[in-house]
Amino acid sequence: MIVISARELTKAYGTNVILNGVSFHVSKGDRIGIIGINGAGKTTLLNVLAGETACDEGDVFVSGELKIGYLKQDVGFDAEGPIRDEVKKVFRHFPEMERKMEELLAQASANPEQSRTALEQYQQIRERYEWMGGYSYESEIRGIMSSMAFGEEDLDKKISALSGGEKTRLALALLLLEKPDILLLDEPTNHLDIGTLRWLEQYLKGYRGTLLLVSHDRYFLDETVTRIFEIDHRRLSIYEGGYRFYAQERKVRRQTQMRQYEKQQKEIARQEDMIRRFKQRGTEKLAKRAASREKVLQTMERIDRPDGENDRMKVTFHQNYQSGKDVLQAGELSMGFGYGRNRKELFRDVSLDIKRGERVCIVGDNGTGKTTLLRLLLGQMEAGSGRIRIGHNVQFGYYDQGQQLLDPNLTVIEELQEAYHLYSEGELRNLLGRFLFRGEQVFLPVSSLSGGEKARLSLLKLMMSGANVLMLDEPTNHLDIESKEVFEEALLEYPGTCIIVSHDRYFLNRIPTRILELSGGGLTSFLGCYDDYMEKKQQMIRSGRQHLQEMGSKGNGLPLQQASMNAAEMRRQKKEREARERRARREKEAAEEKIARLEEELAQLEEQTTQQAVMTDPARLQELSEAMEKRRRELDEAYERWLELGE
Repeated sequence: MIVISARELTKAYGTNVILNGVSFHVSKGDRIGIIGINGAGKTTLLNVLAGETACDEGDVFVSGELKIGYLKQDVGFDAEGPIRDEVKKVFRHFPEMERKMEELLAQASANPEQSRTALEQYQQIRERYEWMGGYSYESEIRGIMSSMAFGEEDLDKKISALSGGEKTRLALALLLLEKPDILLLDEPTNHLDIGTLRWLEQYLKGYRGTLLLVSHDRYFLDETVTRIFEIDHRRLSIYEGGYRFYAQERKVRRQTQMRQYEKQQKEIARQEDMIRRFKQRGTEKLAKRAASREKVLQTMERIDRPDGENDRMKVTFHQNYQSGKDVLQAGELSMGFGYGRNRKELFRDVSLDIKRGERVCIVGDNGTGKTTLLRLLLGQMEAGSGRIRIGHNVQFGYYDQGQQLLDPNLTVIEELQEAYHLYSEGELRNLLGRFLFRGEQVFLPVSSLSGGEKARLSLLKLMMSGANVLMLDEPTNHLDIESKEVFEEALLEYPGTCIIVSHDRYFLNRIPTRILELSGGGLTSFLGCYDDYMEKKQQMIRSGRQHLQEMGSKGNGLPLQQASMNAAEMRRQKKEREARERRARREKEAAEEKIARLEEELAQLEEQTTQQAVMTDPARLQELSEAMEKRRRELDEAYERWLELGE
């Protein structure tokens, strides 16, 4: 059953065409992820489907029998009252039905002559009440509100006092409580921590309606959708699979499109050359043939050039100089705000030891103090207690998730000129072009930039800093998928040290060599990526439960909870030690393989320089010389790493 369809849908704002000739259909139960670069038209498409924006051309059909729920990016609540009142509005029909059932029961008791009719009406309403979930809605409210980090005590908070992130979570909770037939979600993962994201994924997996969501969260897309709609250059392409399938298939399609484009360009050039030659001859017969070929070219459907390197952000992080081996150490850090009874403790007994070249990601629930911890390490705030030691030759570069370090009163190019006086305007414009700020865009005020544009500008400033330790607070927020992938590649190639706060699980599976989980009681270290971290967490939970049962059956006199915690801690430490040893062995083997490969490549390059054809080609000799120098540097670094692992 088709519930949504679009045929030749076109939408423009002034002369700016957003969607052009878009056609698709959505069947009942489809789970669709809508992706594309920032500004591609994803939100515009949702607005059209929700009936909030009219299309300029084409037809859009949405089944009128079905209820649509729409979560916007910018949630607007007009209500000033408490959260509890907004929640009650969702289920306002249940109290009315409850009052009606009470009236009918009272009527049946008071008037025996009308009791049969009253009881029949009562039974009809009761069955409908039960079918609609009347006996379970209060527990459902508690479950969903709790999963969205709203406890019972939060329900009396005024909506006007909520932050932007809290309003988004409230809007999503209310939408899920309404249980619409079609869910339209625009960036639902914004402002959600990992625990809430995982809960939302499980909820949407069990959702029986039709789902269309816009998201840049690749992990979330893979977990929740089975089709991908990509909006690119005003057109819509459909991929029958999740994000991983899309990423592979898109690469194949782009290569095919590029071959078709290049083939057509060659044919156009050949035809134009023939036309020019025919006209040069000057004969009437050849002039007619030239006119005929020109007509064919004019009516030819031109293939658009697929996105190339010029359409992607270009990021390369470098360090002006290398830091010492010990980058940053902290011991027994504690932090809180307020005094007396009003004091709120964020965390205590936080200790860490960061070595050169590590890529450490910090995770934890919202409100645990991850951003505060970064600012403490940077020296922007003073800890309540504890100590911090910065290593030799450490130069920090900081990316703040709110882009508060940008001056809204400056233009884009002035923002760079303020920080980097030695660059000429031409050099700065070239750098800005690498981050997709082109032409007159460099003179836009920072205050007018979108979240994604501010993120790109902040990353450019960070790239220019030459820092050897990058401190990044939610760096992938506001970046589209292509920009995230370019940014991740740059981090993987960066020779310095990274300390990153992130909720992006796809990012957490690619970037970190170690994950630190922050909670009120301190930091817990997990080697590896996000999937490794989750596996180890599950192992800790299982081993803790098992030991609790064993201690309970033995009855050794220890409090069960304490015995379980002690055993779980011992198991955790043992597993971490074993994991460190396994990781060290794997890293050493990988280093030895890398050394062997680099030595072989260097030998092959040196052999090429002795060939007669190469010796008489200065350009080729220069190319080989640069390649050899690069291999020697990589070999020196590989030997240094191998020696470190052997210590």
